[in-house]
Amino acid sequence: MMRWHVLQSKPQKESLLYDQLCLREIEAYYPRLKVKPVNPRARKIRPYFPGYLFIHVELENIGLSKLQWIPGERGLVTYGGEPAIVPDAILNTIRRKVDEVNHTGGAIFHTINPGDLVEIKSGPFAGYSAIFDSCLSGKDRVRVLLQLIQNRQVRVELSGKQIESI
Repeated sequence: MMRWHVLQSKPQKESLLYDQLCLREIEAYYPRLKVKPVNPRARKIRPYFPGYLFIHVELENIGLSKLQWIPGERGLVTYGGEPAIVPDAILNTIRRKVDEVNHTGGAIFHTINPGDLVEIKSGPFAGYSAIFDSCLSGKDRVRVLLQLIQNRQVRVELSGKQIESI
């Protein structure tokens, strides 16, 4: 039975591994996000799950040996020695989310402009409103201005995943 499994890549070798899987005619899904980096020379496409790809195979028929020794590959993700299986529903949800983010032009917080009101969705400031200040270099970090006591604004750095436009 064809099932989705998770294949781990070597650091920053997801594209190489994906290309190698395609050459071997192994169905693979490599979710990537369009991003608008602060540095114009930085990569404009980044893996949604850095270090991981999904493969759709019948392990019983293909054998693990066909997956070993592929350039860029580190091995199947396993639990208790058994290859992890990703249900179709979860993979479809991931596809929809990646497509939605890419359709909007990139990572969602990149569509927020300085001065826009945002809500902090998780972490110690969850539930607070803040003013979006800027995107920071690095891994999807943003700076917001959080209004605290006596109308004093404090700059707070968060993951872009923690905020949502109001």
